[in-house]
Amino acid sequence: MSKRYYACVYGGASERIADTHKKEIEKLGNIIAEKGFSLVYGAGATGCMGAVARGIKEKGGYVMGISPDFISEFEEIFDCDNTVMVDTMSERKTLMEKHADIFLIAPGGVGTMDEFFQVLTLKYLKRLTAPIVVLNLNGFYDSLIKLIDNLIEQGAVIPEIHKLFDVVESIDDEKLLNYLHTIKNK
Repeated sequence: MSKRYYACVYGGASERIADTHKKEIEKLGNIIAEKGFSLVYGAGATGCMGAVARGIKEKGGYVMGISPDFISEFEEIFDCDNTVMVDTMSERKTLMEKHADIFLIAPGGVGTMDEFFQVLTLKYLKRLTAPIVVLNLNGFYDSLIKLIDNLIEQGAVIPEIHKLFDVVESIDDEKLLNYLHTIKNK
């Protein structure tokens, strides 16, 4: 049996996120599946989470959702190929990190920020090596990038932090597509 490659997509479950973002993230799901990757994510059926899972399934891809038992109080769970239920958000993140060959940061809220900063910190501490790509669709993460720049200016973060993640403005960006190609062809 050949190795399954996973794109871990962090993104919001909120339906209030702009439809343009959800459409782009669904297209991202198509691209991920077409490139031969499976999805590991937080199991949500709505917002950007639901969009990426639908995009994967449209192209016949495999979806693994990881969710704490209590999350159904807050959001609907997608009908994944494999749904893993855990007790805590920490367990959820640890399992997603374990499976991920690349981390893609889609538009989202505080949960997505938590996930991004956790993997960024782990990469800084050399606990993971997978690429991290921030999807700055329509400037969604401009203020996040400015925050990181401000942290550098204030001396709280080293300037080299920018080398630990990439930012793309479009899901069709060659940099993102090259990551997907390179990971599968190591």
